[in-house]
Amino acid sequence: MVEVLQSPIVSTEWVEEHKNDADVQVVEVDVDTNAYDSGHIEGAIAWNWTTQLNDQIRRDILDRGQMEQLLGRSSISPDTTIVLYGDNNNWFAAYAYWQLKLYGHENLALMDGGRVKWEMENRPYTLDVPEITPAEYQAKSADLSLRALQPDVLTAVKNSQLLVDVRSPKEYTGEIIAPSGMNETAQRSGHIPGAVNIPWNEAANEDGTFKSREELKRLYAKKGITSDKPIITYCRIGERSSHTWFVLHELLKFNHVRNYDGSWTEWGSMIGVPIDK
Repeated sequence: MVEVLQSPIVSTEWVEEHKNDADVQVVEVDVDTNAYDSGHIEGAIAWNWTTQLNDQIRRDILDRGQMEQLLGRSSISPDTTIVLYGDNNNWFAAYAYWQLKLYGHENLALMDGGRVKWEMENRPYTLDVPEITPAEYQAKSADLSLRALQPDVLTAVKNSQLLVDVRSPKEYTGEIIAPSGMNETAQRSGHIPGAVNIPWNEAANEDGTFKSREELKRLYAKKGITSDKPIITYCRIGERSSHTWFVLHELLKFNHVRNYDGSWTEWGSMIGVPIDK
């Protein structure tokens, strides 16, 4: 029996050792399953961020019932240890972590470094897809203290509360609306008034792992981001801001951090809300 995880991150070595444990499910989460289909960690299943972690009718996260269905179809029970990893420095894995945390799953971690570190260490992939036996899953009610909606952000702007824009400097200043090749966009460019720009990648090392706790505290403190203040993170579609939410809430243990998953694609298209360049 695997012990309850003591950290929200586990190493590639831990995953290599425990990936086939009966109570562990490794999940690769990417924008689609192309990377998974090209090779993945033995025993891992795939979640498609676009089709499986977003409601396909509403622009919204999964509701409680949809989350229960996803986890049940994935042979995951409330006692399962879920280890998430993916490409893009675990952006989409962090988004899945945030949603799972929102619905109360307890034993949960990101594989530090994701696919980048696994591949740098020449660890093996497989093309074999594991057989899945459906399970029963009963999720908890959503913990809305982890999520910010557009009215919450507007209130934060009016009250001069902290917002962290984790996009690139060119997105923040309005020089571009979205990175090259990205389909999700907005009507206007710029940033939410009062937001400070701390790009998500400043929290990561070259091998995709997170910087040390001391480095992370210094990174955010120099922009006034400290544990005693309520904080909202945002990006363009909510995945990069989930990465920063994970750093602040899970690694640095800041208690009052919310992820604005509507992010710039919502704010930059809303009628009557302010923007800065």
